[in-house]
Amino acid sequence: MRKKTYAARVLAAVLAGTMILPGCSGQTETAAETDTAAEESRTEASSEAQTETQTEAAAEDAVEKPEKITFMVDGTLVTKANGQEEWVNRWEELTGIQLEIIQPDHTAYYDVLGQTIASGPDNWPDVLITTSQYYTNYAKEGVLWDMTEAWENSEIKSSGRIVNEDVVNSLYIDDHLYGLATGPGMGCITYIKKQWLDNVGLDVPTTYEEYIEVLDAFTNGDPDGNGVDGDTFGVSAAGFINGEAPYVQYLPEFWQDAYPTFYQKEDGTWVDGFTEDSMKEAIQRLQDAYNAGYIEKETLTNATSDCRTKFWENKFGIFTYWPGSWQKRLSEGLETNGYDGELIPIEPIAEVGAYIDRTPVALCITTACDNPEGVFKYFFETALDGGEVQELWTYGVEGVHWSTAAEEVCGVSYEEGQFHMLESRESPGTQYAKAFFAGDNPLARFEEGKDIGEGSFDPMVLESNELFNANSRPAQLPVSTEEMAQYNGDLTTLKYSIIADCVTQGLSVEEGMQRFEEEGGAEWSQIILDSLNNLNN
Repeated sequence: MRKKTYAARVLAAVLAGTMILPGCSGQTETAAETDTAAEESRTEASSEAQTETQTEAAAEDAVEKPEKITFMVDGTLVTKANGQEEWVNRWEELTGIQLEIIQPDHTAYYDVLGQTIASGPDNWPDVLITTSQYYTNYAKEGVLWDMTEAWENSEIKSSGRIVNEDVVNSLYIDDHLYGLATGPGMGCITYIKKQWLDNVGLDVPTTYEEYIEVLDAFTNGDPDGNGVDGDTFGVSAAGFINGEAPYVQYLPEFWQDAYPTFYQKEDGTWVDGFTEDSMKEAIQRLQDAYNAGYIEKETLTNATSDCRTKFWENKFGIFTYWPGSWQKRLSEGLETNGYDGELIPIEPIAEVGAYIDRTPVALCITTACDNPEGVFKYFFETALDGGEVQELWTYGVEGVHWSTAAEEVCGVSYEEGQFHMLESRESPGTQYAKAFFAGDNPLARFEEGKDIGEGSFDPMVLESNELFNANSRPAQLPVSTEEMAQYNGDLTTLKYSIIADCVTQGLSVEEGMQRFEEEGGAEWSQIILDSLNNLNN
């Protein structure tokens, strides 16, 4: 159906081109003849444009509108406790399509998704959300519908409202697109408590040496000003290494140029970053800092929620976490506990060079969907329509998630007509940040004058996003082979165990790398590398 639309446009362009040729004959014409020719050309062009519009309209009408769409999504969409029923009702009112949301618990989402896919196509949803590490596998396995043609010929692509097409392009696999980004991938940015820096008399670090100096002062001095030296930590994180790409985002100052898994070099060859010297140096940095007490002792077992709580309780001073609205939430959490909330988002230190911008989360249509063209048109394209539906995906439902009424919300007073998010039902005392899309860093702009939340974002949120965008590099999209699927799970478990034992249990880096050889890691790694380097042969 999209091919028909594309063909109609090409035909119209050819016909339009043929109409212009007679006017380029070079013959001398009178003014009257010129006027007549111009008028005829305008008439023909108008007629042709009308024909093209009618052809496109007929082709679009040929895309069947779905009666129902099933959507499997994690907790990034408003939950049942936070007004999901009202959100769905509004979506159905705007689109005229029934929508069924399948939303497992956020932390269990990918386990449930994996079980659903393994159970067979009869149980697959029409649309699902997935991160990069599953995206490439599901595309390779034939789970995801190829939406390349639908995207290339879509109204949203040609609208000029996509903020950065590189975000979309990052999801192409061998020139094929199997998912549409929900927004920029975003990574993490390092925040330092300004009052702590002031209390120890140090500046924002720009090198690793300066970073260690700050960690030492935050750990052994009195950065929180409570009169006691050494009762705080310099830094904490949710593990020394993250469980999904780009893996090293929570402690970038220690990892620097090291990467724990497979990546493709500029010359096209694949390497396992775990076997490089840069990995040994990174593990040694982590071990040294942990032994010095700079890194909180519970880092290995921390969840991100544990880190946030400890940060808000003023137990450590440096936290690498998401930019944008999270800077405001981290700041507000400190103030709620009676601490100074001013945070400094810093540029990456010299040895890091750039933060890693992870591959974006993707919305995908499964190959089990009966009408993928219709789902793309009426689910994907409407979500970025620049108007009411995009508003719903971004801010939610008026009176449930946002309002412009004169009122006080979470201690903040708003005037009549002033846009604001409402208090969360699930987390009283906090305001909603979004319904699904991030309004402060969108994939597509609204049509002019259609963004109800325009101008409502805190400057610190926008500045944090801008700093990250200006100082980040895109992560590579993971590539899957049969050998990787077979061996990489055990290989990754071994790598993570070695890292943990080196950092926390006193295993030397040399002993860790010897264990990698003895327990099959080197062999598994080479098998996977051979398969990756043979992909283009």
